[in-house]
Amino acid sequence: MLSLFSHTCLHFSTAKLSEVRIHVLGLLNRHSMVFGNYRWAEFDDDFLQKHVESVAIVDLEDLPLDLNSCSVSVNIFTLNEDGPSTLSLEEDEELSAANHWLLPAAEFHGIWDSLVYESGVKKQLLDYITTTIYFSDKKVDSNLISWNRVDPRAQGKRHCAKHSSPCRYSYGQFVEINSHSLFSKWFSESGKLVTKMFQKIQQLIDDKDALVFVLIDEVESLTAARSACQAGTEPSDAIRVVNAVLTQLDQIKRHSNVVILTTSNVTEKIDLAFVDRADIKQYIGPPSEKGIYNIYLSCLEELMKCQIVYPRQQLFTMFELETMGFAKSEVSEHSLNLRNIAVFKWKSTRKLPFLAHATTPTVTLERFLEADLVNGV
Repeated sequence: MLSLFSHTCLHFSTAKLSEVRIHVLGLLNRHSMVFGNYRWAEFDDDFLQKHVESVAIVDLEDLPLDLNSCSVSVNIFTLNEDGPSTLSLEEDEELSAANHWLLPAAEFHGIWDSLVYESGVKKQLLDYITTTIYFSDKKVDSNLISWNRVDPRAQGKRHCAKHSSPCRYSYGQFVEINSHSLFSKWFSESGKLVTKMFQKIQQLIDDKDALVFVLIDEVESLTAARSACQAGTEPSDAIRVVNAVLTQLDQIKRHSNVVILTTSNVTEKIDLAFVDRADIKQYIGPPSEKGIYNIYLSCLEELMKCQIVYPRQQLFTMFELETMGFAKSEVSEHSLNLRNIAVFKWKSTRKLPFLAHATTPTVTLERFLEADLVNGV
């Protein structure tokens, strides 16, 4: 039986979670057919209207699905409205070493659903985290079966953290390390700062009710290949930093409630010893034509929802155009223009609607797509 997730975001409500779950399942029974990911923000149920902000079906492929034939996992949570706090390492200096969020954080809400990758990438990332937690719960000896809780992915890192934390632990914590801040202005201090940073993280990990995600963005700043250091093309202090990072990773992997995520755009500069510690190495390149189409489709739907572009109209997804048997004469001109925009493979797809509106202020979908075609060339 196919399993899928329904995420329910609560208002600040005193309703019992069991009661919320009953009403959410009732909503899914009344609207059992969905086509890809779907979100409800308005309800035909007074209880949901009062207590629930939104209900979303997530992580579906672009195909029709009868929810009655699936095993549905309902995750209920209230978003944390607080912004990030700062983790500092030294009292005598205002050294911002990392930002720290309590999860699920309001500023990350909905972003995961907006990420468009090739088929299977998001599911693979969540499956990795699920397996990590499962092996830890079963007390699998990591000396016999090796996994390091390190994932050097290129995208989706914050959103994976927010998306995963409500399911298993009481709450989540997310730490984004500022790699550049850990290079001290004093020679030889950077390695010590790395150690201090991980000592701060260790304090968070000690709370076993929390699942802790640590993101090291632009990880090549902390894990520059030591061969380059020895050749004189990198500062010698970088060797100490790499050694400190590797030592801390080896210590932190003993804990079951922590996942390390890293990103890099210059992977050839990363030390091989760090790469070997990564459980998953995933390259994420530019989006395909289908990906660009679906990204831009979500932008248009948002503008129509906000009544910047109106009246609201039905636009076909790329899946519908390709596999549902529509002849060209049956597809709306708007959908064809939208597909033509995707062919340009313009890398700033999400900026295109803003630029189109700025250069050609208009509220009709037809004129808006014409402006996008001009800006996208």
